[in-house]
Amino acid sequence: MTIATDTLRRMSTRDRLSQHAARLFAERGYHGTSVADLADALGIRKSSVYSHIGGKEELLAEIALAGADAFHAALDELQGDASPGERLRLAMRAHLSVVNHQLDVATVWLQEWRYLSGPARERFLAERRRYEQRIRTLLRDGVRSGELRTDLDLGHAMLAFLSLGNWAYTWLRQETNVDHAADAFWALLRDGMAPR
Repeated sequence: MTIATDTLRRMSTRDRLSQHAARLFAERGYHGTSVADLADALGIRKSSVYSHIGGKEELLAEIALAGADAFHAALDELQGDASPGERLRLAMRAHLSVVNHQLDVATVWLQEWRYLSGPARERFLAERRRYEQRIRTLLRDGVRSGELRTDLDLGHAMLAFLSLGNWAYTWLRQETNVDHAADAFWALLRDGMAPR
């Protein structure tokens, strides 16, 4: 989802830089986007970009970690009193909703993160592992409740769940009913994981 032009104008230059970077990294890739491209998007000189950031990778880290925060925040909103199966359905909806509402950030989170280095890369990978563990825990709860089959391979189930959700950035369109798509994907997964 792109931010309206008038909203971008009201943002600080630093925030606008981050928004444009997310869009350009998602469209062209991290290496396909130069600092000159970022400057052009803002209508400023290339040298002025460096008064707002230490380097292009700083923006990549910020965007990738913002994606991690958004995915975690979506899981934090799940209803604690829902059954494990219902929480998994809602988790799929939450995941697709993040991708849908923050398509550029989600694309960077899913694809361009690999160009991070050093502490930023380690922090990102830790957040990604934590998110994967949270999905695995939801699946484990489903097994323990009897809503999912007892011989379920949690690692493969977690990968299937995330693969369905993560690739949404390639097919989501403005007219997509995200909740309907999430429910349909969850039904496919659930039926494949139901007790025999």
